[in-house]
Amino acid sequence: MPNPDLDAIDRRILTALQDNARIRNVELAETVGLSASPCLRRVRQLEDAGVIRGYVTLVDQQAVGLPVSIFINVTLERQVEQALEEFEANIRAWPEVMECYLMTGDADYLLRVVTADLAAYERFLLDKLTRVRGVAAIKSSFSLKQVAYRTALPVGAI
Repeated sequence: MPNPDLDAIDRRILTALQDNARIRNVELAETVGLSASPCLRRVRQLEDAGVIRGYVTLVDQQAVGLPVSIFINVTLERQVEQALEEFEANIRAWPEVMECYLMTGDADYLLRVVTADLAAYERFLLDKLTRVRGVAAIKSSFSLKQVAYRTALPVGAI
């Protein structure tokens, strides 16, 4: 459900910041149709409310030598709270795991993992994932090509 407190100007601010998080406040204000002070105040309010969680630099996966993307379905032996928490704690500690979702359907979790090559994935699998207590099944799918990748949410489309 959309946040009712976000008005059209907030959404324009979010869209502009998602496009360029390094935009100067004066430029942002001009882009969204505000003067600098009210614009900065709105950005701070969005940050304080947790709507803006942080600012990041997007790094090209290929350029840094991590060209392999693997999507992994993980099924646990038991779907009880303690097993879920233990699995999730392990996942959060591993930098190769870019995303992890608790799922409905056949698998309990869907992971997106990046590695330098197949040997690195094999080490991740054998040294980390298969050693987590309670993992019953692991199914890996390798990405051949990235067709679409977005980090910006379509906040203006709501």
